[in-house]
Amino acid sequence: MPWDNWTRQMWDWPLASLEMWRRALAPDETPQPAPAPWTTPARLALDLSALRLWDFSTGDAGAAVVIVAPFALHDAHIADLAPGHSIVAALRDHGCARLFVVEWKSATQATRNLGVDDLLALLNVAVDDVGAPVDLIGLCQGGWLSLVHAARFPGKTRRLVVVGAPVDVRAAPSALTEPVARTSDAALMSLVGAGGGCVRGAQMTHLWPREADEGARLAEALQIAPPFDEATRQVVAAFRAWDRRVVDLPGRYYCEVFRHLYRENALAAGGFPALGRVVDLRRLDRPLLLLVGESDAIAPPPQALAAGALVCGPVETLSAPCGHLGLFLGRRTIAQQWPRVAAWLNKEAG
Repeated sequence: MPWDNWTRQMWDWPLASLEMWRRALAPDETPQPAPAPWTTPARLALDLSALRLWDFSTGDAGAAVVIVAPFALHDAHIADLAPGHSIVAALRDHGCARLFVVEWKSATQATRNLGVDDLLALLNVAVDDVGAPVDLIGLCQGGWLSLVHAARFPGKTRRLVVVGAPVDVRAAPSALTEPVARTSDAALMSLVGAGGGCVRGAQMTHLWPREADEGARLAEALQIAPPFDEATRQVVAAFRAWDRRVVDLPGRYYCEVFRHLYRENALAAGGFPALGRVVDLRRLDRPLLLLVGESDAIAPPPQALAAGALVCGPVETLSAPCGHLGLFLGRRTIAQQWPRVAAWLNKEAG
């Protein structure tokens, strides 16, 4: 499998883990880049302690679609990077008139103790503000969070799209599960302590797997090839700016994801804790669409597609010939797969 080749060939795991942690725990003196404007016109609809809700709507018709961006390493512009590389634009152009994006704010000393429950509660407020039931689209780490929210509040989701999200982390090895297995609690606490209770994005970049060849990374993520015209050079510049805009994570949230999702595999096992209850995906009966990347090393197809076997509602799948970032940023994937996502959402909208 392409994703399996990547995880086996890119890393000598024991040595790589030691070096990654050494760099991650080094003092960070990198200034935080300024926020960027959206590519697609948007209005700030809601501003909470750790969440902003952006309204990209063009009208009032149809079901509301809420894109849940990942709270991992980079900001929510992964959903709206540049012309031709925007999930938001693709959905708007194909009939999703009521469209919103959840942006997670970079952690501060005031929000360093927020956990998964806090994020679920904030997401729930955003959904209520839009007007439930909504169609949720979860990207990467926003995917499993959307699954948990839909299972915890079953009446608030109409349809659910999960894109490149780890669900059953024991279904296949990945570029994240291998380092997690070799990370001690002491190393985890050191990472959080070094950030004053936050996990600093600039430090986390050393833990996040990436290709050594920057040209190959650009080609894979954006699905472009030289020679570049001026428009493509602007896309590359937007990608590089986004890549530098790393976000800090609340230490508690980071540790809970580390423990419940990756170590315990609690989402697949039916034991994920969520706001005073235990979430079991086997009770989730909402229509579910899974979009996976065939060579995704972060959320390999077996991990992501496992959601389809866990839920009790109707499931459809889409597969794109790309890696992880290509699912969200790739020109070809945006043009070919995301109109299909919009069509699936619009089947019974209204």
